[in-house]
Amino acid sequence: MAPIVLDLPSLDATFAFGRRLANVLFPGAVVGLIGPLGAGKTHLVRAVAEGLGLHDARAISSPTFGLIHEYRARMPIYHFDAYRLNSAAEFQDLGAHEYFEGNGVCLVEWADRVSACLPEERLDVRLEITGETSRRATVSALGPKYVEVLERLAS
Repeated sequence: MAPIVLDLPSLDATFAFGRRLANVLFPGAVVGLIGPLGAGKTHLVRAVAEGLGLHDARAISSPTFGLIHEYRARMPIYHFDAYRLNSAAEFQDLGAHEYFEGNGVCLVEWADRVSACLPEERLDVRLEITGETSRRATVSALGPKYVEVLERLAS
């Protein structure tokens, strides 16, 4: 299935997209988040977390210094940030594959920096800055489970 492209004209629209995304994710889902600094990757993670039932999404912060943050919601949320890593091997050394094989939702910021370590089947969300608060999200499915997710997002 071809990627879907969503124009998100405001922070509220980005948040609404994240909540919608949360509703179609499943235990063991892996979502790669790609985009430049300030594109809204952490904002999107907050929205997904709220959509998964995290009571206070303000608790979500960029895990740049901790590298992995865990949150308890309807499904566990594992939030990774590969920005400060020097190599994909460093990401692998974190034991990320164990999280990918679990029952939580894995949200990986800067996924393009560690793509060799990510599961072949996943959802990728590329965020582009189109204005002060507007973004464009290009959502790609890699693998049949994620094609279904993409179809549900597109409907």
